[in-house]
Amino acid sequence: QVQLVESAGGLVETGGSLRLSCVASGRTFSGVIMGWFRQSPGKEREFVATITGSGGRTFYADSVKGRFTISRDNTKNTVYLQMNSLKPEDTAVYYCAARVLPFSGNYYSPNGYPYWGQGTQVTVSS
Repeated sequence: QVQLVESAGGLVETGGSLRLSCVASGRTFSGVIMGWFRQSPGKEREFVATITGSGGRTFYADSVKGRFTISRDNTKNTVYLQMNSLKPEDTAVYYCAARVLPFSGNYYSPNGYPYWGQGTQVTVSS
């Protein structure tokens, strides 16, 4: 089992920045692949970014590449999502998620992550 607790999101203006964090417990954190997803009203949950257990590899959705950065601090059992140059279309509930062995599904699919945080609202005003 992995328990995930996310920080509060917030309201920011277009072009602004926001950093989300997510603290994990229940497993050796360095052995857990972490991801961020988001979901807007009426839309499916979509992949944002993922990071390997060591932090050595990251992958991003095309829509956030160059603007968002995923990182982790394994000494603090925490994964971060730094969001810069925010746009109104980034408005969504953001979820952190954990992917553990044995893997099922793809790293860019919600089905690939059995553990989820509670979600936090990010609103970007135009």
